[in-house]
Amino acid sequence: MGTWLQVLNSLSFAALLFVVASGFTLIFGLLRVVNLAHGALYLVGGYVGMTVTVATHSFAAGALVAAVAIAVAGLLLDRGLLNFVKDQELKQVLLTLGVALVLDDLALVIWGGDSRTIPIPEFLQGAAQFGTIYYPKYRLGVLAAGILIFLLLWLLYNRTRLGATIRAGVDDAEMVQAIGIDIGKLFLLTFMLGSALAGLGGVLGGAFLTLYPGADSEILVYGLAVVIIGGRGSLEGAAIGSLILGFLATFGQIWFPELAYFVIFGPMALLLAFRPLGLFGRA
Repeated sequence: MGTWLQVLNSLSFAALLFVVASGFTLIFGLLRVVNLAHGALYLVGGYVGMTVTVATHSFAAGALVAAVAIAVAGLLLDRGLLNFVKDQELKQVLLTLGVALVLDDLALVIWGGDSRTIPIPEFLQGAAQFGTIYYPKYRLGVLAAGILIFLLLWLLYNRTRLGATIRAGVDDAEMVQAIGIDIGKLFLLTFMLGSALAGLGGVLGGAFLTLYPGADSEILVYGLAVVIIGGRGSLEGAAIGSLILGFLATFGQIWFPELAYFVIFGPMALLLAFRPLGLFGRA
């Protein structure tokens, strides 16, 4: 019974990682920007969602407002700052790191340094029973949300004109621009979508992982690991990478608590030695 509980924990954590990392891998794959502010957007999105949820008593309203607010923050970050350091990777990394530090301090001033939890909807409170196993309904809700978001992103990515343009931009941005498509707007839409997913992930994660100073750094490290394992710009890679990392993180802490981080990042280093582009990455 304990093993099945840990499997469910792994799946729910993997679903949360996918929501956050899918936006990160789209931004990284198309814009070639390692956005180190992605974790801070997750944290601020969680705080915004918490504030709205408490004020309106609606978890859905909190998630929606957080996603929209962080999408707007992504627009401001892309147009207001990153637009001035195009094709300058080191400056982009340093810039987004600086933005992350500023957002962290603002969050600390506004919401304080105590751990905060987002109230969950009444219908997701309590535990669901599977035979002799009881498991929190909310974590099952996060798992369902992760699967739904994967399906929606897969349909967007593979069955729409916008998705086809994004895939083409990942493969050859110069060719996409040469046939008359405004690559700047495409980049902006992708950045806003990725940022919105970070904000949504902050709300989903804030209800069971809690929100606290430093949570952004932890989720950013996991997000980077997912992208490295799955491959840059690959939605399927983000899903597989999230599953691998979810199971490694959960069972690693149980079986080898002293080597928990090694269990997570050791296989990642081994993978990079043989597949530097990740499982689904392409040159």
